Amino acid sequence: MATDISKQEMIAEAEDLLEFINSSPTAYHATIRVVAKLLDAGFEELRMHAPWDLELGKGYFVCYNDSTVVAFVLNRSILAEGFRIVASHTDFPTLRVKPCGQTSGAGSTIKLRTETYGGALLYTWFDRPLGLAGRVMMRSSSPLHPETILFRSKYYEPVGVIPSVAIHFNRSVNDNFAVNKQVDMQLLVGSGDSLRQSDCIKELIARERDIDPADILDYDLYAYDANPGRIAGYNNSLIVAPRQDNLTMGYESLRAFLSAEGETSRMFVAFDNEEVGSSTKQGADSQLLADILYRIAGNFGCGVQDSQRIIYNSFLVSADMAHAVHPNHPEYHDPSLAPCLNGGPVIKYNAAQKYMTDADGAAVFREVCDLAGVPCQSFANRSDLAGGSTLGNILTRHLPLRGVDVGNPLLAMHSVAETGGVADGLYMFRALREFYSIE
Repeated sequence: MATDISKQEMIAEAEDLLEFINSSPTAYHATIRVVAKLLDAGFEELRMHAPWDLELGKGYFVCYNDSTVVAFVLNRSILAEGFRIVASHTDFPTLRVKPCGQTSGAGSTIKLRTETYGGALLYTWFDRPLGLAGRVMMRSSSPLHPETILFRSKYYEPVGVIPSVAIHFNRSVNDNFAVNKQVDMQLLVGSGDSLRQSDCIKELIARERDIDPADILDYDLYAYDANPGRIAGYNNSLIVAPRQDNLTMGYESLRAFLSAEGETSRMFVAFDNEEVGSSTKQGADSQLLADILYRIAGNFGCGVQDSQRIIYNSFLVSADMAHAVHPNHPEYHDPSLAPCLNGGPVIKYNAAQKYMTDADGAAVFREVCDLAGVPCQSFANRSDLAGGSTLGNILTRHLPLRGVDVGNPLLAMHSVAETGGVADGLYMFRALREFYSIE
């Protein structure tokens, strides 16, 4: 534990993080919270379809698709130094409501059909109070530009539940139950013959937002755990909350970005769709970040060669959560590479380049942690277990940046309720603030 960090500071940081997570049931809600903090800090919003006129010493941001944010501060010569970049993502595994998702069920019930988004740990979604949230597209004066509003269920919160089958009907459920996504993951939202005659989704949205349901054109709606995240453990050392992967990294990197000191040019990035491969217009596997960097360079008269210099002088920290060693199943980790909760940021390695970390990137981040006065851990998968991937190796398909993949240790990743360490948020914040501030 860093000697100059008190338990009170750790808990305060964790409480602020939980407020952000609890108010962000979807990527759209997380993004609007980020945008609000940037506007409060004096940043100017830019549009990709409009011309830019940039000035050194100012902060700017782009919000794309309501779910991806790129913010940057221009200081000194970006040509000579490039950018310090931290990239995270706004999305997380969940259940998406299908179009025309309402259907009738046995026993005069009303259900919503869902499909899984990302690699959710599905059995954890059963028998929990679930809400609905997302964005709604409204009729406007221009058919090409519908109005967007955010929605989160309140009046009916929680909206529904995914009920388990009683053990009396499936005696072997504890031995070999396999979730059928089409059959088992439908959301029960009510019971009664009168409900069958109504469009429950549009009526719910209209009631909460005081709008005419006839003006609703379409929606991207997702289920979320209505239980708020909270601090847990007899010594208040744990955080049990949904969506820690990856809202924790988004929150701590934004805090670091806004509080950094010094004259370096820095960039905060939070992409959507990492959990489904990033191959979307708002994902890390798009041209979005490259387009922004080239447009910044062009605003200062840089040609192709000087624009490339900016990229090759930049450094990327790809920030996504890491796997803590499981207390009941340590066999899933390499014994020498088993990060623990409250042990500090984790540098992630993979020989097949699922993570972008190499010795160069790791060395930089270890020095950053040392200067910040926080501990640092390492992770690589067991050699006989395949792991996941994240933003770093995807981004470098488009931008050959130096960099490193890091994250905070987490248990039950992709569960509806994940478990993290109270100290780790503040550790990561301090490390990323140091990275952004180093001259």
